[in-house]
Amino acid sequence: MKYTTEIVVDIPRDEFIKKMDDPENMKHWQRGLIKYEQLSKTPGQEGAQMSLSYKMGKREMDMVETIIKRKLPEEMHMTYDTKGVHNIQKNYFKDEGDKTRWVSETEFQFSGFGMKLMGFLMPGAFKKQSFKYMQDFKAFAETGKSVTES
Repeated sequence: MKYTTEIVVDIPRDEFIKKMDDPENMKHWQRGLIKYEQLSKTPGQEGAQMSLSYKMGKREMDMVETIIKRKLPEEMHMTYDTKGVHNIQKNYFKDEGDKTRWVSETEFQFSGFGMKLMGFLMPGAFKKQSFKYMQDFKAFAETGKSVTES
């Protein structure tokens, strides 16, 4: 399953990248994030891995993020792996004067019958969740509003 989402954030690209690139900020825009742990000696660089733990409703989920391309401020690509799911995330950051356009190309690859079925039956839920993270980042970047406050 592949889809593209995009949003314009009303801050300059250098400020956008600084906020997005700081893992301490993830808790402010990634709902359900419980903790993260750097698994690599060179965090934030190509090949670096980070463990992420989320709680969504009653369900807990652990995944590993791997940075596969880091060419900031223009783009950054990662993969996310958890049981039954391989997610490829290609993020592009376009300078639009005092604003930044964030374009995210997402691909989900499912293994196992249950995850394949969920991807087939509920593709809109995945796109909706991706866009929600973008909206939450926009609110945090522009106004400092954190999802931990709601």
